[in-house]
Amino acid sequence: MLRISRLADYGTMVMTQMASQPQRLFSAADLALSLGLGRATVSKVLKSLARRELVASVRGLHGGYSLSRPPQEITVADIVDALEEQPFGLTECSATSGLCDIETSCRVRTNWQQISLIVRRALEGVTLADMAPPLREQPIVLHRAPRAAAQASESTQ
Repeated sequence: MLRISRLADYGTMVMTQMASQPQRLFSAADLALSLGLGRATVSKVLKSLARRELVASVRGLHGGYSLSRPPQEITVADIVDALEEQPFGLTECSATSGLCDIETSCRVRTNWQQISLIVRRALEGVTLADMAPPLREQPIVLHRAPRAAAQASESTQ
């Protein structure tokens, strides 16, 4: 199954919450409470995001965290990169060269690299500003590839 890590998912939730009020300072406790997440988890996420300069931290009694850039300048890819342990790629060899013994003779590696690039570009094309609007139900529509659709219609005739 193709999935981002739970930590990257939580990071997206935290950053989206912060994007709803971009000028505000948020405490880890407030974010944890409003999102229904553990405070330790939110603190870990915020530290990773701060290391990658996606959030700024202010120390002190009235301190907290704020977005380091406007929501329209922070992409989902930025968040995933900050929180995933491995470079982005759907397979090991599509993320980093030299990890596979059959890399030079593999017939599918370049295809996986292309697919990974398409997914990466999709993540780069979605900003926090896109993620921040209120929830609204939208049906998920999956489209079949043209070739698969043509084959399916041929088999029913």
